[in-house]
Amino acid sequence: MTSLRLYKKEKLCSLTAIENLFSRDGDSQVCTSYPVRAVWRINKHRTTTAPQFLISVPKKKLKHAVDRVKMRRRIREAYRLNRQHLTLPDNTTIDIAFLYLSGSLQNYAVTEHAVTRVLDKITDALSIPKSDVNETDN
Repeated sequence: MTSLRLYKKEKLCSLTAIENLFSRDGDSQVCTSYPVRAVWRINKHRTTTAPQFLISVPKKKLKHAVDRVKMRRRIREAYRLNRQHLTLPDNTTIDIAFLYLSGSLQNYAVTEHAVTRVLDKITDALSIPKSDVNETDN
């Protein structure tokens, strides 16, 4: 059984990596599953293979700090339990930012479903198209 623990190395803390993730001229991609939007990019400069993530719940959406912390915890827990949905090609490292979109608290089931769908969309975007695989096999 694999460990479900989140380690420090999985948190996106580097200011340069965060700036590159949100830069307009970068190669970041976006996928949305309400109430969560994910901004992600392949990071070629990092050596660890674990995906790094950050969670942002804006004060403009949820005014009370208690609500923001609750939503951050729900998103983090949904990611922790469902990160196996994110399958990456070999030697690929990605940075992911989860952004909360709703103006009200959402229950855990809705949040988990949204995070799972986002992770599946990222996996689909990173996977090699089957036509390319067939051409290389010949």
